[in-house]
Amino acid sequence: MTAETAVRDLGAEIWEWRLATALRTSDDIPRVDHPAGWLPQFSAAAVEEKRRRAAEFRARWEGLDVSSAPVPVQVDHRLLGSALARVTWDLDVLRNWERDAVLLVGQVLGPYFDLLLRPPPFDAATRGSLQAVLDAVPAQVAVARENLARAGAGPLARAAARLLGDIEEALPTSVAGLREHLDAGQFDALARAAGTAVRSLVELREWLWSAAPGMTTTVGVGREAFVWFLRHVALTPAEPEALVAAAQQEYDRAVVWETLERNRNREVPLPALPVTAEEQVARQARDARQVRDFYEREGLLSQPPTLRDYLTAPLPAYLRPIQWLGVTDDLTFEGRLHEDGVSYTPDPGPALPYFYAANARDPRLGIVHEGAHYQQLALSWAHPDPLRRRYYDSIPNEGIAFYNEELMLQAGLFDDAPHSRQVVHNFNRLRALRVIVDVNLATGAWGVDEAVAAFVDRVPMDEETAFEETASYAANPGHAMTYLVGKREILRMLADAVARLGDSFSLRAFHDHVWLNGNVPFSLQRWELLGDRSDVDALDAAGRW
Repeated sequence: MTAETAVRDLGAEIWEWRLATALRTSDDIPRVDHPAGWLPQFSAAAVEEKRRRAAEFRARWEGLDVSSAPVPVQVDHRLLGSALARVTWDLDVLRNWERDAVLLVGQVLGPYFDLLLRPPPFDAATRGSLQAVLDAVPAQVAVARENLARAGAGPLARAAARLLGDIEEALPTSVAGLREHLDAGQFDALARAAGTAVRSLVELREWLWSAAPGMTTTVGVGREAFVWFLRHVALTPAEPEALVAAAQQEYDRAVVWETLERNRNREVPLPALPVTAEEQVARQARDARQVRDFYEREGLLSQPPTLRDYLTAPLPAYLRPIQWLGVTDDLTFEGRLHEDGVSYTPDPGPALPYFYAANARDPRLGIVHEGAHYQQLALSWAHPDPLRRRYYDSIPNEGIAFYNEELMLQAGLFDDAPHSRQVVHNFNRLRALRVIVDVNLATGAWGVDEAVAAFVDRVPMDEETAFEETASYAANPGHAMTYLVGKREILRMLADAVARLGDSFSLRAFHDHVWLNGNVPFSLQRWELLGDRSDVDALDAAGRW
């Protein structure tokens, strides 16, 4: 058996297992389609079984000799190492399955939310799965309480209790919004299950408030563990302090350019908000086509005819009260590449939260980020190498989308929109601040309250969005930094490619490669694309495990 075959076969086994056993995520990038009736398993016994299986896979992975294999095979082998390191990170370092009440609420109720993201009509499997998820809530809550009583973190318990603050109204209102999509018998059964689920969730909320003071106050994982994550999961040789220093420089830069843009546009009125969500949806569809045409006209990124569109739709009544459970979009999956990606938008108005407000005034601001996610994922899910279709870490994914914002600004997409240019600089400001918040939370330098205040004061951002972001990042160290870290890696790789290729360099070819391989960490992309293994050598110097 060749090294390539051995890596591919092992990878197929690992990913069949991972897709079935990984916990549910609130993020849209690693989201996957699950079989009917799927529920996340997070009991101590289930975790122990995951540890056992991961150890078997790790032993087989370490036993593969790929030293003389072609670079793409060695890259795939290292990708599998990242996937297995993430299992260790999740189960034994973060231990969010027993310490993070926000994540556990997501395991209890999140699968219900996820099932509602694909646009209706809902098929029989989806309707049955909705019932199964709500029927299972009491038992899942019992497991969550058992875990948290043993190892829960107080700040995250309070964050989860806050998110459940209106669950008595939120869940029944969501179910009521499904009435037109279910027959009478199905709706009545789901409503009864929701009533039972609400009682369990209210009990969990009250228990969280009362138990939080007795839980640990520790949120961060500490510098040593965070560096281990950078080396073995994210596959980046960067030091935490260097990340913060670079982010502070980027933050300063963004503040200056935003201030200059605001001064330049001081006599220009803000664009009017659309009157209805339907008006905004129609404009977004038109703008999405304009953005695709712009990519092609400027020679920036190929738009194959098989690639579907990234569209928006009005936020359905059944999602509106529970949208805090995750990103409200459906970016499809590898078995649904014939479907459009859809992002849900609330009704426009003066009280819209941060990102929704920006997108309402200019839908292209969402298209160049979330639309970039959709295109990158759709292209990667069709990759001829199955191991390149999988999510390993957010640095390449979020880096591409963040880089794409400024790419399109500099390429001229927003030349007709002065205030949108200003918003792009403000987005840069936010994402630079995310690195500072993320690293300081992870290393224990900051607590949740300090992080929320940083977002509110320095973006600025509304307190609700700031709290939701901070709760997510406190529980998932290494995620908030991915936007800027990934963007900087693309810029470095592009600059080196220009220097090496000179007049033969093609922006289109470069971006086509990066988007297609958009799940692959940039240390590995550099090695494969430029023949530069300096980052890989630095990772090797840190040791495999």
